[in-house]
Amino acid sequence: MILSCQNISKAFNEQPVLSNVSFHIEDYDKAAIVGINGAGKTTLLRIIIGQLQADEGIVTLSKDKTIGYLAQNQDVDSENTIYDELLSVKADIISMEEKIREIEFNMKLVTGAELDALMDSYARLTHSFDLLNGYAYKSEVVGVLKGLGFEETEFSKKISTLSGGQKTRVALGRLLLQKPDLIILDEPTNHLDLNSITWLETYLLNYKGAVLLVSHDRYFLDRIAGKIIEIDQTKAVSFTGNYSDYAIKKEQLRAAAMNAYLKQQQEIKHQEEVIEKLKSFNREKSIKRAESREKMLSKIEVLDKPTLTRTDIHMTLTPRYTSGNDVLHIEGLSKSFGNQTLFTDIEMDIKRGEHVAIIGDNGTGKTTILKIINDLIPADKGRIILGTNVHIGYYDQEHHVLHMDKTLFDEISDAYPYLSNTEIRNTLAAFLFTGDDVFKRIDNLSGGERGRMSLAKLMLSESNFLILDEPTNHLDITSKEILEDALNAYEGTVLYVSHDRYFINRTASRILDLSGGMLTNYLGNYDYYLEKKANLSVSALSNTAGPKKEETVSETKLNWQAKKEAQAKQRKKENDLRKCEESISSLEGKLSEIEAAMTLPEIATDVAKLQELTKKQEELNTQLALLYDQWETLAE
Repeated sequence: MILSCQNISKAFNEQPVLSNVSFHIEDYDKAAIVGINGAGKTTLLRIIIGQLQADEGIVTLSKDKTIGYLAQNQDVDSENTIYDELLSVKADIISMEEKIREIEFNMKLVTGAELDALMDSYARLTHSFDLLNGYAYKSEVVGVLKGLGFEETEFSKKISTLSGGQKTRVALGRLLLQKPDLIILDEPTNHLDLNSITWLETYLLNYKGAVLLVSHDRYFLDRIAGKIIEIDQTKAVSFTGNYSDYAIKKEQLRAAAMNAYLKQQQEIKHQEEVIEKLKSFNREKSIKRAESREKMLSKIEVLDKPTLTRTDIHMTLTPRYTSGNDVLHIEGLSKSFGNQTLFTDIEMDIKRGEHVAIIGDNGTGKTTILKIINDLIPADKGRIILGTNVHIGYYDQEHHVLHMDKTLFDEISDAYPYLSNTEIRNTLAAFLFTGDDVFKRIDNLSGGERGRMSLAKLMLSESNFLILDEPTNHLDITSKEILEDALNAYEGTVLYVSHDRYFINRTASRILDLSGGMLTNYLGNYDYYLEKKANLSVSALSNTAGPKKEETVSETKLNWQAKKEAQAKQRKKENDLRKCEESISSLEGKLSEIEAAMTLPEIATDVAKLQELTKKQEELNTQLALLYDQWETLAE
């Protein structure tokens, strides 16, 4: 065991963030901490590395073990170049190399016993140098830099001139080269493109130490993690397996807990009805039996209603106008900035109802294409033709659509004055803004909250062509799932840029890969794109004949279609289950309102009104019983 956390508790302003959190990391574990934004993930990491003091509990790191930590954002303060900054990690090896060269020079000048002593020192040093991979340390530094997306032309850039994202990549490179026994990473993929993320995945999978990370990148978690530590409502629970394994187990536990809760509620309600009936007989025997049942009922340990793991958007994303079948046509599009050519003569056609993802390395021009389509920047040449009745809704990374000085409520109210207060609140609640949250100023929101707010405005716009630039940036996993379900139910057309492979997998029907200034079309989601690329690479290497290649691609497509159909069925089942739960909650609320109303003096003396409420109560109880049965069937 390399790390042990025992009963870690932490509160801020008497508000608990972590309560009795316990888990351990073995020497070669690859583990991930997951939870919604604000759950306490980063707080836990800071306690582990000693940046923050826990209120209670013990963090134990095994003796003689080293630990390295990468925070979400790094402000590396150095006048070194990028290359020299990473090379400084190898200072001990460089010093050893200089000592070896010095001994080699001195051996030419001495003889006898002095030479023997130098040769002994030389043998020891070269052996140690070899064990530390000293002969390849420069190649190692270059490999890490290139893996993290730095071009050789950038190696000479000074750290002080870099952006925040580039500094974070430099800090990650330093950490990887230091090779601590335990690497702790907080959102390591935030500033990496797809190729760099893939490289980092391979590096960490082969890393000869333990890894503990926090990430909202579910595809990354699926590839890296063998253990998931979930923080939910200040508590921590460990699950064996990757993120998909955890999600399945979590849903099974939630379904079991909900089933137990519903059954107990049904039994309690039944017992209460029997007790009431026995009392109504008004006989000594029946009253005693009622009292006996009441005692038994009072001893039941009432289960808490399980909190839903996510809150869905309770709205239908139906465009006000239906566009023509041809939504977007682009031909001969080219764009350069100075001497840098991004793309030349690219073409694109998008049909109504398609969900198209543009992928590619950082700096290839993906966002530029979206900005050109939205008339935010001009193209050098080319034509962009929008189809009949196409209305664009644009989501940009900087959230320019928002007014920072307004409250959330006013932002929606001013943009859509025809909405009632209830409709505005319902819309904001659908995007996880409830209670007094609606009166927060937008400039006080986090990046993820601004993202959700921008999406709320976008969905209300009733556009029929959504153009989204990195829509999942800064969103936690719950918010990403909300957005995925919303887009999958959306009846319009979607074009987006994203590095989130899990998100692309769930929402894209087609992928456009922007590479080398050209767009390559792949008819399928991200998994299909990877399979197709692999098949094409194998075909190119082995010079496979045409018919065999077509057969492979066709079979892959059929497999992909079958997988998509299975996923669609599963999503429908999950949606039906959640709708049933929402209906149960709604009926329970209505019954509570009726019960409260029946206690009011003005109603208690109104026989007609009481009869009306009693009849309504009976109808709702009948509906509720049917919903309980339906829920059990769906849960099974």
